Amino acid sequence: LRVRQASASAQRIAEHFAQHPRVEAVLYPGLPGASGHDVAKRQMTGGFGGMMSLRTKGGKDGGESAAIATAANVKLWKRATSLGGTESLIEHRASVEGAGTPAPPDLLRLSVGIEDVGDLIEDLEQALRAALP
Repeated sequence: LRVRQASASAQRIAEHFAQHPRVEAVLYPGLPGASGHDVAKRQMTGGFGGMMSLRTKGGKDGGESAAIATAANVKLWKRATSLGGTESLIEHRASVEGAGTPAPPDLLRLSVGIEDVGDLIEDLEQALRAALP
């Protein structure tokens, strides 16, 4: 039940932010234009999972400060590295890994839980607005 709910919510979140003015890219295999979508469609049943990433738009630093500020401003999403639980988690992976990481500095990794998807979307919206006024 958890995986089915997380997958359905992640799909809705990915679709919502796919053309968002404050988001550079959404990385999620459930989006038709995503790299690996055709393979995922053949291999995955019941959804595309609860893991996804957002790359934020930003100024001179290419979105890094916006990603950090977005993660800092969420209220419902928990800032954590653990993945796959019932609660929705967010992390700025480049900060976790430190200097020399291959993780893009504008990337937020999300583990979608089972909370109301509308609440999750609105929380990300308000955090993005706070990060990029």
